[in-house]
Amino acid sequence: MVSLQDIVNARKSIEKFVKRTPLVPAQFFSNFCDGEVYLKLENQQVTNSFKIRGALNKMLHLTAEQREHGVITASAGNHAQAVAISAEQLNIAAKIIVPKTTPKVKVDKIKTHAVELILHGDIYDEAEQMAIYMAKKERLTYISPYNDELIIAGQGSIGLEILEALPKVDLILVPVGGGGLISGISIAAKSKKPNIKIVGVQSEASPAMYKSLKAGKIVDVEMQESIADGLFGGIEKNSITFRIIQAYVDDLTLVKEETIEKAIYKLWKEENQVVEGAGAVTVARIMENPSVFKGKTIVVVLSGGNIEKKIFQNICARKGVFLETMDSSP
Repeated sequence: MVSLQDIVNARKSIEKFVKRTPLVPAQFFSNFCDGEVYLKLENQQVTNSFKIRGALNKMLHLTAEQREHGVITASAGNHAQAVAISAEQLNIAAKIIVPKTTPKVKVDKIKTHAVELILHGDIYDEAEQMAIYMAKKERLTYISPYNDELIIAGQGSIGLEILEALPKVDLILVPVGGGGLISGISIAAKSKKPNIKIVGVQSEASPAMYKSLKAGKIVDVEMQESIADGLFGGIEKNSITFRIIQAYVDDLTLVKEETIEKAIYKLWKEENQVVEGAGAVTVARIMENPSVFKGKTIVVVLSGGNIEKKIFQNICARKGVFLETMDSSP
């Protein structure tokens, strides 16, 4: 199991390479729920996603033999970018497998790095199975997006930053896919402040962790297309994140796809933040149930900002706002 010391050590390992992202007050959402809401801006992190923290921590701990053979990973996009930039910085050969359905903005960013990019399968699970197979066949080290103690420890550095910047925080809302992010944050936060509440958020379209927790074991679920593509996919049957979430997370909730879209728009319009669907689920939770957060100090983790330009423009257009570029201020 990952410890607080593991997370402290991870932060020391990666601090030269990553940003200590801002934690900023969100007046609109504070007014909306009659609470005190802050945004943890991991959408402004290196690669515009929190994933660099875990990927870099893992790769900094590879043995000389593992570095020589190289690494492989599967990803819905953001973890792939993180592994790609880490491999480039550390001079390690890397193969990256992403589903054919990965948003173009993420594929294009991966292509800017000196790695081998393979598009395989229509969903994340198919890309993951291929990566695990190739890792065994070619003696490569598989870099899981979530099922790895070093990955989780790296993501946990976010929890340390939140508690240091805002000790009075009552509750942290965290996006959940495979569970690496919420596992690290919950261990860090609960170790520092045992009475803090940690709540995870998934889309109704991709509720693998939610349904697994309800079942008391990791289960396969039927998934639908989701604007929160970064959270899409199932969970490895032996994933350590499942046990960590059972032990440390207070609740896991689902939000509607239409609310995620509204959250993306409101984050841009009211807070001047461009956030992808996976990062906006936390704000969607506040929008669906504002009364739950009344009087509380809440941090919402905006985990990424890699949203397809056309998707973002279409969301805004449905609200009557027509943008030429994503840089246009609200």
